Amino acid sequence: MNALMYPVATEKALNIVDRNNVIIYVVDMRSNKKQIKDEFEKTFGVKVANVNTAITIKNTKKAYIRLAKDVKASDIARKLKLV
Repeated sequence: MNALMYPVATEKALNIVDRNNVIIYVVDMRSNKKQIKDEFEKTFGVKVANVNTAITIKNTKKAYIRLAKDVKASDIARKLKLV
């Protein structure tokens, strides 16, 4: 199962990247935090500090992926062509 679907590229999400070192992803509804963390670490080769999830009104699941202190979320955002 592919847990990560696509990154969120709204202005609010990009502000969170800069302020909180967090990348926001829309993920599969059936995926859990451990699956999301493992897939993100494997895909980007970085250390994830923690993952928070939320189910939106539009019935999609978002993962707020906080990266380790030594990794910059803005670098990952650049790889994803968000900025």
